[in-house]
Amino acid sequence: MSFDLILKNGWVIDGSGGPPYRADVGLTGEKIGAVARLDGAVAAEVLDVEGRFVVPGFIDAHVHGDAMLLADPIHLPALRQGVTTYILGQDGSAFAPASPATMDYMRRYTAGFNGNPSIDYAWRTVGEYLDTFNNRTALNVAYLIPNGNVRIEVMGLAERAATGDEIKRMQSLVREGMDAGAVGLSTGLDYIPSRYADAREIAALCEVIAPDDGVYVTHMRGYGPNAGVGMREVYEIARLSGAAAHVSHYNGPADLLLPLMDQGRAMGLDLTFDTYPYLAGSTILGMVALPPWVQTGEIDATIARLADPAIRSRLNTEWFSSPTPYPLDTTTIAMVADPAWQWAEGLTVSAAAARAGLAPGEFVCDILVASGMAVGIVGFRPGDRTDDDVRAILRHPAHMAGSDGIFRGGFPHPRGWGAFARFLGRHTRELKDYTWAEAVTHLASHAARRYRLTDRGLLRPGFAADIAVFDPATVTDRSTYAAGRTHADGVDHVLVNGTLVLKDREPTGATPGRGLRRG
Repeated sequence: MSFDLILKNGWVIDGSGGPPYRADVGLTGEKIGAVARLDGAVAAEVLDVEGRFVVPGFIDAHVHGDAMLLADPIHLPALRQGVTTYILGQDGSAFAPASPATMDYMRRYTAGFNGNPSIDYAWRTVGEYLDTFNNRTALNVAYLIPNGNVRIEVMGLAERAATGDEIKRMQSLVREGMDAGAVGLSTGLDYIPSRYADAREIAALCEVIAPDDGVYVTHMRGYGPNAGVGMREVYEIARLSGAAAHVSHYNGPADLLLPLMDQGRAMGLDLTFDTYPYLAGSTILGMVALPPWVQTGEIDATIARLADPAIRSRLNTEWFSSPTPYPLDTTTIAMVADPAWQWAEGLTVSAAAARAGLAPGEFVCDILVASGMAVGIVGFRPGDRTDDDVRAILRHPAHMAGSDGIFRGGFPHPRGWGAFARFLGRHTRELKDYTWAEAVTHLASHAARRYRLTDRGLLRPGFAADIAVFDPATVTDRSTYAAGRTHADGVDHVLVNGTLVLKDREPTGATPGRGLRRG
């Protein structure tokens, strides 16, 4: 037998749920040729991986790499954790489909989490966007059609229910996206304009994706103690449409969240979820520090309101006098677009306000106006969840790993650089929340199956050669809240579509990634 590359003497965890076993993995072109003892076989290159686990490349089920991956195509935060595929288009807010007006809005509105780097945003359709990644990045991507984009294309930023004709036009756009290879539809029901869509409208869009096994992926309308409200809407949308449903970053009290998930599944609904293994969340400052009425309409309208002394007086009286959804004294500024205000990164909102000599509400308004609303945060909500909650939730059989990584700012949440390594090092090797085989299932094969990536997530002959090789004794996360950009350790080699993109823990510079189509 002859191969292009052989990974020799490793312990294979193939993603099926079975225990590690001794085997070599032979690659031919972009595919896995054999998983067996290959004594006597020859190859152009042989890597001795004695003492290492050889596993299917991990799939990040929820991540905000939509533009940042194109700006940073080698993308070491992922490679150093063994991640080979990103599921993009999350939270109903992304970059396709997008007319010039929609693109302009989304670039500005999502700058705090999706980024707004200086790249060529020439695509307009889902198909064109997926093609943009072909042989341009080290990772593969799959894509969810964001309902926010679809809504803006048809309705602009209208704060009302869609008419029947508007729903039909939105369904047509969803159909085009699915035909181009999208794996489902996403909503972000705390974000503009997703928050204006009701269950009837969303279910009608999900009716389009259901026949193709597309997945409805949602940032729900309620988390934490309000998870019951959010999940009841998920039940309704899944029941009306017949689509599989998946809840993004399903974090909160385990004794509330897990029964809700089990209840939906007992109703016959196809429900799954993703989580990241941390106690803090991360999003944009406007969402957690301002009431919805201030943010209606275009971004420039919001900025004008925040600069208006009368509006500020009302906010100080009616809003900032009570606790905000994320308390300002436990909310850290992660990213600020305006260089003159970047001194605030790494400080809590309250501490930064004190340093500026401002009341917290005045500070929030000033920094958002100066940065055009592009301010990201990391926030703790007291009582939201405990470490025991995180551990119980990640063990649920409907769980898969999603970093919710945000790659912007000087003090980003550590999850983008560490979530997958933390699942392996802390939760598998140290705490024994998973066996190694269970970890690989939660980090790779569950997401491949959920998103119908039918040739990924397993080490099988004929499957795409997306592979990670790591040292079980040393794999660990290094990123912290104080140093969120610190790379993980312990992953030796990563292959994407049969090409080494990480070798001996260093990037090769290769960009064999592509936009993956459903099925």
